[in-house]
Amino acid sequence: MFKKLVNKKRLNNEKGLTLIELLAVIVILAIIAAIAIPAIGNIINKSKDRAILAEASNILAGAKIAYADGVCDGDTKACDESSLKDFVEGVDLPTGTKVTYDKTKKEWSIKYPRFEDIKLPDYEMTDKTTTENELNKKLTKAGVKTEASTGGSGS
Repeated sequence: MFKKLVNKKRLNNEKGLTLIELLAVIVILAIIAAIAIPAIGNIINKSKDRAILAEASNILAGAKIAYADGVCDGDTKACDESSLKDFVEGVDLPTGTKVTYDKTKKEWSIKYPRFEDIKLPDYEMTDKTTTENELNKKLTKAGVKTEASTGGSGS
């Protein structure tokens, strides 16, 4: 009987969290949020930038197939978005997208308007045009495996 009385008295003395303890927990959570939110923002921007670079790589691959099929324009060997639409799936081709092949330099280049949407300085393009080699370097820097980085020919 005495134990019941002691246990009941202990329960009556339980008060829960004080206002100071509650404020301390809220401050700690706010500090964690302040640290985590910018990090998450950078992760989101990096993934969007990597997606744009990967899309450009897919467009280049489609242009190579279009070039082999003789779909691209005559001497300049340029493929615009209307020529590429049948060779690239899953990528919205904005107006102004163009892939060219320079026979003398043996170099592919792509003009892709979505390059303007790249936010992180590691992947920025000075204009909306880049060569295949530069694109592969940026993809490799972003952690995306490319044909060039895995030992393929790259062209």
